[in-house]
Amino acid sequence: MKFRRFGRTSWEISEIGFGMWGMGGWTGSDDVESMASLQRSIELGCNFFDTAWAYGQGHSERLLGQLLRRNPGVQLYTATKIPPKNFKWPSRRQFTLDDCYPPEHVEDYVQRSRENLGVETIDLIQFHTWEDSWLQDGRLARVMDDLRHRGWIRAVGVSLNRWESWNGVEAVRQGFADAVQVIYNIFDQNPEDELFPACQEMDVAVIARVPFDEGTLTGTLTLESRWPQGDWRNTYFVPANLRASVERAERLKPLIPANMSMPEMALRFILNNPVVSTIIPGMRKLRHVESNLAASEAGPLPEDLHTALRTHRWDRQPTDWSQ
Repeated sequence: MKFRRFGRTSWEISEIGFGMWGMGGWTGSDDVESMASLQRSIELGCNFFDTAWAYGQGHSERLLGQLLRRNPGVQLYTATKIPPKNFKWPSRRQFTLDDCYPPEHVEDYVQRSRENLGVETIDLIQFHTWEDSWLQDGRLARVMDDLRHRGWIRAVGVSLNRWESWNGVEAVRQGFADAVQVIYNIFDQNPEDELFPACQEMDVAVIARVPFDEGTLTGTLTLESRWPQGDWRNTYFVPANLRASVERAERLKPLIPANMSMPEMALRFILNNPVVSTIIPGMRKLRHVESNLAASEAGPLPEDLHTALRTHRWDRQPTDWSQ
């Protein structure tokens, strides 16, 4: 496992981290399997774990808390997220700070997360939805400064809406965010336009999420793909999106080298960008942990392949199904 500096925090973070959304109650999730996968990731060098209170109303956080207690003395970094008060994802332009993150709500959920994780101090607390306009309300900076002063948190991050990486640039430029979490992959290259240059200038860490485009870049999606009732992917992969996603994945397959899988290619594409601090694929199964973390040792893609993949950029706009 290789490590990268996590922005101005100067933490040394594994460049492949662990996304824990799927462990919060997704269809087919199993706590025993989840814990085995988490433990194996530590053995392979992973030290960054991203969760949220909303992942099973604290269930995923409690799993991470168990992991921390099983590995005393090992430097592991905890990142979690405060849910919006209105429990609506994604954010909307008309939502105010009082709709989503009034100070008392922020303090309440930071305390809940500390209890779930079993820690005094959370390394990175993130806002699970974000609007740059909230920065105009001085209460937001004050409550985060207070939580830092009290030793409840070490750093602050913002998690950006799908396909809206521009709506976080001010949080970076004004010095509010120590880290940004954003969708970045072969298709979603738009963070490179405004967000990444701002992060580089302000020494802000970048957490790349959804490296496999919700499954499209695993190469296993088909027009017949279906999920159990209640699985959120049924509402994301509506017929039009499913068809377009499968078609674009098919166009990538001729580019995959003979000794490489599409998921490996997808992860290594992101590693080509030095602005990215860590990637957080979701991985509940041991075989996925082992294959995903191996991408770090393999390193960035050869330049000719990376250049070819850059032509597959897919600029999309938020819709009613792109939560």
